[in-house]
Amino acid sequence: MQTDIPFFQVDAFASAAFEGNQACVMPLDDGFLDDETLQKIAAENNVAETAFIVSAGEGTWELRWFTPAVEVPLCGHATLAAGHVLLNEVGADDEKIIFRTRQSGDLVVARQGAGYAMDFPAPAVFETEATPDIIAALGDEPIRCWGGPFFAAQFKSVADVKRLSPDVRALAKLGVSGHEGTWDRGNFGCFALGGEGDVEVTSRFFAPGSGIDEDPATGSWHCMLAVIASQLTGQPAHRCYQAFPSRGARIGVEVKGTRIELLGEAITVIRGAFTLSA
Repeated sequence: MQTDIPFFQVDAFASAAFEGNQACVMPLDDGFLDDETLQKIAAENNVAETAFIVSAGEGTWELRWFTPAVEVPLCGHATLAAGHVLLNEVGADDEKIIFRTRQSGDLVVARQGAGYAMDFPAPAVFETEATPDIIAALGDEPIRCWGGPFFAAQFKSVADVKRLSPDVRALAKLGVSGHEGTWDRGNFGCFALGGEGDVEVTSRFFAPGSGIDEDPATGSWHCMLAVIASQLTGQPAHRCYQAFPSRGARIGVEVKGTRIELLGEAITVIRGAFTLSA
């Protein structure tokens, strides 16, 4: 027996192809497939994230995200990609989409100008210190660090961030000392205030703990970064750039109480079907 599942590949946080971060979006008509099959499909797609979506009523969809290695509790760029597909590729007349998720509550993607505005939860963050193992794995010593969903490390300059060449195999085993969570393990956001042009915060995101050595554009990281940048500057909104060496992504962030608004564009680069044989 053969089943064809609609398939869209999207460059998220991108205004043109070959920018931002790749995500696959797969609408499922009859509910989620079993977890093992979803993970195998994501591994076959072999991009940073595959978003599986199931209709839950008018303008509302259930959403799950898988890297090639694991299911994750939150993914910003694949949420943006899923919203883009629903608002542009499958005939939805809505101005916004509500996504129901298992671990991150309701998320919203709404049209805004040439792109989209997303409503995400603001994570709790706390200051911490980099252990000698973390400093050695990063290859440079941060000036300040925070824990939360990920390990966040601030460096003196944008040039320092761009020069980083960490030992990702070592990073995969590290995280916030004494923290009981698992998602923070092997997931490191590295940033500096400043950037080229109007950019106010520049960062990179290393995620070997999620099966990705370095991620080109990471919405969930920018939720944490928005909170930290707001604390450092006293301003709620920032223009951010994720400086992945070959792609790069512009992401707007704003802290709005207990929520974070993320701003970005997206473009579809592949339309087709994933053929699943039983």
